[in-house]
Amino acid sequence: MLSLSVHEWAHAASAYRLGDDTAARMGRMTLNPISHVDPVGTLLLPALQVLATGSVFFAWAKPVPIDPTRFSRRISMSKGTVLVSAAGPASNLVLALVSAILLGLALRFGWGGEAVVSLLASLFVLNIGLAVFNLLPVPPLDGSKVLHGLLPPRAALAYEQIFPYAPFLLLAVVFFGGSLIRWPVVVIHDWMLAITRAIAG
Repeated sequence: MLSLSVHEWAHAASAYRLGDDTAARMGRMTLNPISHVDPVGTLLLPALQVLATGSVFFAWAKPVPIDPTRFSRRISMSKGTVLVSAAGPASNLVLALVSAILLGLALRFGWGGEAVVSLLASLFVLNIGLAVFNLLPVPPLDGSKVLHGLLPPRAALAYEQIFPYAPFLLLAVVFFGGSLIRWPVVVIHDWMLAITRAIAG
């Protein structure tokens, strides 16, 4: 839940910096997980996964509301949307890096014992996966909004034709998209793990 809260807070905070205070006015620019709970994605689905498999492999928080028309005039709506959308996955990469550094320190100095090491290792891996998964250009994931904002107008209009099928596309990615993210996850994981090992000594 920490990772999801940081992710949504990053969207809200970046939008606020660009002039859109919609999320802030609705109390969503916060790290309080209660503000980001989605009844299905944060509670029901994870509970069913735990009952069925003993672990959680997919969840989501309540999306932060963004109004591009409120962005400052110094930035276009499309560019602002790209920055706000990318902020979520970027925050998870930062959280993964912080976890990797703390994991190295915990291993080096014996902080907290096995429980702390296990927690930091889980946060490390989870946040890499969350960042890469969300960058897939499949609606309604953040990657689709980033790609849409970067495409030329005509290409963006063509891309929008798949948006009505977003639930089905997302479902397909959840069940069959592991191979799509495996390589970038491994590359980022190995790079950050090298930092952990360098610190741990």
